[in-house]
Amino acid sequence: MLDSTEIPARESRLVTFPFHRIVPRLLRDPLAAFEDIGRRADGSIARLDLGPFRPYLVTRPEHVQHVLRDNAANYPRRGMMWEPFSRLVGDGIAGEGEAWAASRATLQPAFAGRHITALLDEMAATVDEAVADLAGRAARQQTLDLGLEMTRIVQRVLNLVFFGGRIRLEDADRLGTAVSTAMMSFLWRMMMPFVPLTVPMPGDRAFRRSTRTVEEILGPIVAEARRSPTGGGDVVSLLLRGTGADGAPLSDRQVRDDIVGLWVAGSESTAVALTWLWVNLAARPDVADRLYREIDEVVGTDAPGRDHVRQLRYTTMVLNESLRIHSVGWVVPRTSAAEDVIDGVPMPAGATVLVSPYLTHRLPAVWEDPLTFDPERFAPGRARERHPLAHLPFGAGVHECLGQHFFMVEAALIVAAVLRRFRPVVDPAVPVRAQASLTVRPARPVSFTLRPR
Repeated sequence: MLDSTEIPARESRLVTFPFHRIVPRLLRDPLAAFEDIGRRADGSIARLDLGPFRPYLVTRPEHVQHVLRDNAANYPRRGMMWEPFSRLVGDGIAGEGEAWAASRATLQPAFAGRHITALLDEMAATVDEAVADLAGRAARQQTLDLGLEMTRIVQRVLNLVFFGGRIRLEDADRLGTAVSTAMMSFLWRMMMPFVPLTVPMPGDRAFRRSTRTVEEILGPIVAEARRSPTGGGDVVSLLLRGTGADGAPLSDRQVRDDIVGLWVAGSESTAVALTWLWVNLAARPDVADRLYREIDEVVGTDAPGRDHVRQLRYTTMVLNESLRIHSVGWVVPRTSAAEDVIDGVPMPAGATVLVSPYLTHRLPAVWEDPLTFDPERFAPGRARERHPLAHLPFGAGVHECLGQHFFMVEAALIVAAVLRRFRPVVDPAVPVRAQASLTVRPARPVSFTLRPR
């Protein structure tokens, strides 16, 4: 258990966690230590003494709203994870300022509800084909890797939406592996942002290998798409027609960076979220049974399609609860541009402020019995009982994820396509421990089997 010291700060209080109590725990298991800090702070603003790095942690929805919405201009995406992350995804859609605004404006049409609706039939057919391939592997193998299989299905959809079908499936697999490896390599750089890039750290070599693979795959695809434009609505085509903050067409490098930034959100994060979904259902067979009943009633023996998505209401509740209890993002750092005060606690200029959806989603003051998986929290009308930022799996404010509607549609199609044919079996007797990288993923590969229905 971590020690803390409470320091009065105007109307609110600041909880300080000393170096000698938290650093050994953070080095052994960063996520477990982070959860313990969240429990002890219990919604209060916390200051973490990590030596030369002393970030502030905010978890209460009111405090999160101040940082991400009310005074968002004072808390740009700088420092900590953003520095190493920008080496992978550049300064466009994952950055700040004019370059970010130009990229977001260019990409917004690809994720608009009307465009996603127009793609639904193709998305549904792609998902059903991917699940059929999964069935073939399940027939040949005794057990499968859950995370790998979810990634394969998701990448088939992204090949349609992002690349217009330009990328070979084997290259999509390689790209997914490379991006996932790069994401796993960030942790030490995130925890010690004060260490210069010239100083070697664990993960650096894996990061360099991964980025080389990304370049090898995406470079030729972007170059060929520029030589032979289709005028389509896929992400690559939109970016090639887009312009930067200076009004000039985006360079191949800028197009590549934005594709990788979206791939992280669309592939890595989605596959991790779906992996946790099946783990959560294994622990709640009653929820799984109700989910099967909805799939049977709405989809039946048909392949799921556009007419089914809006009717999958309980499926949507289950997805939202899974995103709550296993939030893919565990920490979202910001840097205060100028002095500020959050609920009576002074924030000096240049301070790192950590927003944590993972901890906000587990606050007992906000969520009753927060570690219990209960989709009824998201029954119609229940959202009015909570602060609007009590549930923020897609972030909030100007940087709220462009693809949240796309995720919910895609995930519902995948769940329906799998469950109309199979009962996935994940052993609930084998605990799946969470591990932090840039996302919160299972600490080990999760094995599962598919039982035909």
